[in-house]
Amino acid sequence: MSFATSATSAGSSGSGPNGKITRDDIASKLRDISGQTTEKVEATKAAATWAIGAAVGAAVLAAYLLGRRKGRKGRSVIEIRRV
Repeated sequence: MSFATSATSAGSSGSGPNGKITRDDIASKLRDISGQTTEKVEATKAAATWAIGAAVGAAVLAAYLLGRRKGRKGRSVIEIRRV
């Protein structure tokens, strides 16, 4: 069973002679798919930017608070010397 036989028996309908799929059919379908993909990427780009910004902000805040806590622990050391 060859590919052409299975494709025609499956009921494919291209724009070529006898309903065969042509290069133009494939090119137009790829353009349709890439257009849909581009639209989805543009739609999610803004949300991804906000999510990354929020994650970076949370990381900076956590580093600040942890550093501040460590600084407080280090300040309370008192040195006593005998004279």
